[in-house]
Amino acid sequence: MANRIERFEDLDAWQLARIQNYEVCMLTREIAFKSDFEFKSQFRRSALSVMNNLAEGFERIAILEKRRFYDYARASNGEVRSMTYAGEDFYHQYSAAFLEIRQRSIHLGKIITGLLRSTEQRRL
Repeated sequence: MANRIERFEDLDAWQLARIQNYEVCMLTREIAFKSDFEFKSQFRRSALSVMNNLAEGFERIAILEKRRFYDYARASNGEVRSMTYAGEDFYHQYSAAFLEIRQRSIHLGKIITGLLRSTEQRRL
């Protein structure tokens, strides 16, 4: 019998989303982002949305609701990835940090897609 995950904190996707959120927050604390409130705020909100939607989806009982929130998490993760390109365009000095976040986002997106597929299989 496979190990049953009982808390959202045990989800690999949530753990990676938490790391991604931390990296985004730490990067946007840099002085270069101090006056760019809109960019900083959007980037942080999208990263936080990934982990929060994973948690909310996990806590839902109905499979369709779980899937909806996991889908929201996947979409927010895409937004994080998109923000890394916008950041690179304007903050060249942080290109390596944006690339690292983007690579994590791609990996996280694959894990969330697997979670979506697994959830869908339980529905059938």
